[in-house]
Amino acid sequence: METENFLRPVTVIGGALVATLIAGRLLDLLLRRADARHPETPLWELLRRCRLPFQVVLCTCLLRGSYRWAGVLPDHPVGVGRFLTLVLIASAAWLAVRIATAAVDSAYARYAAATADEARVRRVRTQVTLIQRVVAAVVVVVAAAAMLLTFPPMRAVGASLLASAGVLGIVVGIAAQSSLGNLFAGLQIAFGDTVRIGDTVVVDKEWGRVEEITLTFLTVRTWDERRITMPVSYFTSKPYENWSRGGAQMTGTVFWHLDHSAPVALVRERFQQILEELPEWDGRGGGLAVTDTTPHTVQIRGVVTAKDADDLWTLRCAVRERLITWLAAHHPYALPRIAIAQAPPAPDAPQGVSAP
Repeated sequence: METENFLRPVTVIGGALVATLIAGRLLDLLLRRADARHPETPLWELLRRCRLPFQVVLCTCLLRGSYRWAGVLPDHPVGVGRFLTLVLIASAAWLAVRIATAAVDSAYARYAAATADEARVRRVRTQVTLIQRVVAAVVVVVAAAAMLLTFPPMRAVGASLLASAGVLGIVVGIAAQSSLGNLFAGLQIAFGDTVRIGDTVVVDKEWGRVEEITLTFLTVRTWDERRITMPVSYFTSKPYENWSRGGAQMTGTVFWHLDHSAPVALVRERFQQILEELPEWDGRGGGLAVTDTTPHTVQIRGVVTAKDADDLWTLRCAVRERLITWLAAHHPYALPRIAIAQAPPAPDAPQGVSAP
């Protein structure tokens, strides 16, 4: 009798584990074959990530249905059943999140491969990321609620909470006003297409790329590898620059201060030659003009264009450097200098007296 009491639970638990391993292996083989037959979609390859939560769900189901007959911890049947129920709920939520993530990632990968418009791809990527986070949050909340309801005392608590849901909703709404504002701002950003992952933005005089968007905060990666984390409500309540909005092409300016004797025609010719030599210039536009003058210098502005913000920055720096180098080598008199000389006398001033 004692041997039977020992062998029965061991046999049931071992059989459940063996059946789980075999089912997981068969599922993996089926998904591999499906992936080989349909290489146009990554869905089947992504679903292979669900193997482990599937095995946990299956094993828990087998044990949940046979633990009483097997006599697993016969002195604590309620505790064993509740523990297996909690594990089943948690693993089912894990499996649901993995399946939803695989489906969404597969749809995004197919869309990105078939769409040449980078701006639309970034917009869909932003929406997909936020949808995944919302789905995961909803599943986790539902699973946590289901786990709490397995305890009889919590059912009574739940009934009393439902009776006072209106008052609690008002209190929670007031207490979490900022968090709820960020939550709705995140949804507005995702589906309003105001800012997307990968966009080049300027916020608080800091230039960078949007690296991550969540339901509550947004991370901007600056050119010097710093990360600026900001609440998403900032982007719905304050002005900011989005250089990628409406297309990544950009126009920039380069300024020089030269002497009044600078050969502007030759500088304009050399400026055009430099643009044609640089691969960052996209050829859409380029020009040079005298825009201002001071008592000591003239201000010359060059207009350049590039396909995106990174190329524009590189182009502006290269044009500025090459033109200054060319002036220093061939026309050094055109560089700014401070003239120290006595002013000529006024026409009506007496001899020997200089003008003040």
